[in-house]
Amino acid sequence: MNLNVHSIHFTADTKLVSFIKEKLTKLTLFNDSIHSGDVFLRLEHDGDNRENKVVEIRLAIPGNDLFAKRQGRSFEEAAVNAVEALRSQAERTQRENA
Repeated sequence: MNLNVHSIHFTADTKLVSFIKEKLTKLTLFNDSIHSGDVFLRLEHDGDNRENKVVEIRLAIPGNDLFAKRQGRSFEEAAVNAVEALRSQAERTQRENA
């Protein structure tokens, strides 16, 4: 699976990028037709809440695109939550196409 990680208005360190790619690669266990993915990492200004790390992930599957957007206190937390949402979507599309 070809994954592209885009950090908007900052530079993501390699440890974070590796963490996200590792989590996303595991999704191929639930749906083997995932071709590629784009990950967008962004900081949003939300006042004092501090849950301002946003992760958006779009995965390309023939006939469908899967998408999840989550935010959290850290990029890792937001990424794990987004990947979990994508796992549910990937399982559902795999069952529908079987």
